[in-house]
Amino acid sequence: MPDETQTGLETAKALLSKDAFAKHNGIELVEIGAGTAKAAMTVGAKHLNGVGIVHGAAIFSLADFAFAAASNSHGVVAVAINANISFVKAATEGTQLTAEAKEQSINRKLATYAIDVTDDGGELIATFQGMVYRKRNS
Repeated sequence: MPDETQTGLETAKALLSKDAFAKHNGIELVEIGAGTAKAAMTVGAKHLNGVGIVHGAAIFSLADFAFAAASNSHGVVAVAINANISFVKAATEGTQLTAEAKEQSINRKLATYAIDVTDDGGELIATFQGMVYRKRNS
């Protein structure tokens, strides 16, 4: 009989592989574990805003992808019901950004996550907090 955790991780990987928006933006899943995930994105010209720094939506999207990976890692479909981000440092083109998600709490219906986005020097770029609704398996 397959390990329940491994089955959940494989289900999450399959779900995330269909994320066309993440692919379009160059966001990749680096690792995934039960309630954790890491995603990365190399900043290109398409990620910049009008003042030449990384657009907040690009950073949010990276953090949101890690959030989705971590929250769906248990094999139960989880959808965001709340998300909040605070930007603490600007990032520029050519930078490798990494989002690391960690589960803070989980129950049958809800789960919360903290995601830190850092640059390739390990500097904190943004902090993201999210809550998901965990759908019943049918």
